[in-house]
Amino acid sequence: MTILETKELRKIYGAGENAVHALDGVTFTVEKGEFAAVVGTSGSGKSTLLHMLGGLDRPTSGTVTVDGRELFSLKDEELTIFRRRKIGFVFQSFNLVPVLNVEENIVLPVELDGREPDYEYIGRIVETLGLAEKLRSLPNNLSGGQQQRVAIARALAAKPAILLADEPTGNLDSRTSQDVMGLLKVTGQKFGQTIVMITHNEELSQMADRVIRIEDGRIVSGGETGGAAK
Repeated sequence: MTILETKELRKIYGAGENAVHALDGVTFTVEKGEFAAVVGTSGSGKSTLLHMLGGLDRPTSGTVTVDGRELFSLKDEELTIFRRRKIGFVFQSFNLVPVLNVEENIVLPVELDGREPDYEYIGRIVETLGLAEKLRSLPNNLSGGQQQRVAIARALAAKPAILLADEPTGNLDSRTSQDVMGLLKVTGQKFGQTIVMITHNEELSQMADRVIRIEDGRIVSGGETGGAAK
């Protein structure tokens, strides 16, 4: 089952001779439960692509469909609600609330959405990520790797259709990066979670089920249709 699909996605900044084609006709699909890594150098368009996949920015043209809904056909308020319920985000900056403990940080997005957290499900996530002994700890008492695990748990707590990770190990040392990546992969498999990870790290990308390469705003390999570089 296809959970994510982009068609001829374009993002152009500026106009005329000064136009920059950050995305230039990106087309690919991701299946439910798949762990896909989007790899590219700085300036290749990978971060712009993640912002489009998450509905954080609107494309110049093209479509992004998540769990059967075309994101940019939604009005701003509808898109905000859909994004909160269907798309989880993990960034290299952990974005934890410093005055809330680990458990409070994890359940915060669900509670802000006016829903009751599924504590049994969250408990399984916490156990898988090795955070059970840290639930009462504040973020500044945790290591970087532990904080990133909390960020992953928070993203999964709302049971999103897809989890988007933007350089999730960018602020971690190599050993901790491997640990976090391993946990991300295991968690995804255990909970049937679809994950799209943006990274420039070739070694870490090999842990994914599929590597999608992007250069100059175009998919050059790993896209189901071979990308849109025509």
